[in-house]
Amino acid sequence: MAKPSQAIEPRRRTTLPGMHDTGVSATLPQDVLQEQCARVAVLYTIATAIWTIGLVMYRWVLPNPDKSVHGLVISSLAIASCLLFLVYWRFSPLPQHRKLNIGLTFMVPNAIAIALLNSWTMQPVNMRSLSWITILILIHAMLNPSSPRWMFGTAVIAASMDPLAVWMAHLRGLPVPSPLDTFILFWPNYLCALLAVVPSHVQQRLGRHLRKAREMGSYQLVERLGQGGMGEVWRAQHRLLARDAAIKLVRPEILGARSDSDARLILRRFEREAQATAALSSPHTIRVFDFGMTSEGTFYYVMELLHGRDLESLVREFGPVPADRTMYLLQQVCHSLADAHVRGLVHRDIKPANIYTCRMGLEYDFVKVLDFGLVKFKDQTEIQQTLATGDHATSGTPAFMAPEVIVGSGDADRRADVYAVGCVAYFLLTGELVFEADTAMKMLLHHVQTQPIPPSQRTELPIPQELNDLVMACLEKDPDRRPQDAGELLRLLRAVRTAKDWDNDRAQGWWEKHLLELTGPLTVMERQTDVAERAVVIN
Repeated sequence: MAKPSQAIEPRRRTTLPGMHDTGVSATLPQDVLQEQCARVAVLYTIATAIWTIGLVMYRWVLPNPDKSVHGLVISSLAIASCLLFLVYWRFSPLPQHRKLNIGLTFMVPNAIAIALLNSWTMQPVNMRSLSWITILILIHAMLNPSSPRWMFGTAVIAASMDPLAVWMAHLRGLPVPSPLDTFILFWPNYLCALLAVVPSHVQQRLGRHLRKAREMGSYQLVERLGQGGMGEVWRAQHRLLARDAAIKLVRPEILGARSDSDARLILRRFEREAQATAALSSPHTIRVFDFGMTSEGTFYYVMELLHGRDLESLVREFGPVPADRTMYLLQQVCHSLADAHVRGLVHRDIKPANIYTCRMGLEYDFVKVLDFGLVKFKDQTEIQQTLATGDHATSGTPAFMAPEVIVGSGDADRRADVYAVGCVAYFLLTGELVFEADTAMKMLLHHVQTQPIPPSQRTELPIPQELNDLVMACLEKDPDRRPQDAGELLRLLRAVRTAKDWDNDRAQGWWEKHLLELTGPLTVMERQTDVAERAVVIN
């Protein structure tokens, strides 16, 4: 465990797996490279449009007595070059930094086309304005985060295309300026090639600062997976071990700290609950690797990185879950909660978004329960809320909140988690919430006052009567009439029988049919680029 007061220690510059300093700066994080790559693709889309407009203007609009086929061929080849890059960018499986390398080298074919148009469609000796190659070089310098040496070499080659085209015009017998006049005419090309080095240096320096700012103890932030009102979740990599992780970042102002003493009080509670979470031994509880605070006061919470779907997105994407699979998933949820309950911990925010079904090694539909133990500072003297509550006065999420918690009749105990599991089971079986309402307040009132409709009446899928009755027992308004903890609920679930039990073989078959991208070997590069694997959400 990292000490909470420990500031981020300095680290050596490292290169991410698969990234080399051959054209694209290795100091830039992966998510920044991805954004830059998208911008370069936009650049070539605009270039395609400009070349097309220029072709139309030259061929059919502008008055030009010598509308030779050469301009048409040159412009068509330039358009084909831009389209070729866009196809490569869209379909190539190579990582982002290699795509950016290709994008930079494609500056040269465009420079060749510009230079040929300059010398083929007009007399070089009559040229007086700046070449479009200067603009081409400067735009690439601003958008493509290449190393200064790579940028300078490519830009010099592009800048030399105009003088080379003049020499070719001379070989064709056209009147051309003298060598000195040629240099004077095209020296801005080389000036822009020199200036192109400046943005590359700036981007490298900013990349180093960004990577340093993203260091969390022994982990380096690599790519942001999501954000919400309570913080951000990043994919991170251990500096020494070949292990990816997920890091949740929580800023002190989100927790309500108004002073240094508030922050220290929050941190002590944060440390106790993080240690308690790390002590949980159920394999179905998210593993906690580390926690701490940066020198800027940002809390971080390091967890294992999962590969799968949360139950909310699973139902939204694939519809209600059959009863046998629902029981298979719920038993694992109860295993995690039972371990917490016997240690005196209550989750207080069980909901489908906090439950993941994953692929873990050879296991499929392996459940992980997330978000134990983060806290929110309520006032100057008391800390009593979980982070998932946001600014509400109650702990939990309205659609999965127990009646006794809503009315404030006492602290949330283990039976509140049982009620939430019943709500999750209802959602899995029917694809619907227990109660539907257009405001959070109306939903809370339903949980306090309204009797739920049995799940078997809200779905066409068969539900065993025992399971139907057990879900309704979990949803009892009186906590004394529910199963008293997750351990008891687990025993009751195991006693329910369905027509055909769900097992790992059936789960693997389902994943291979519906989530094929997560069933093969997971390499480091695949984890960097596959959005479908991002399995940690912000509450």
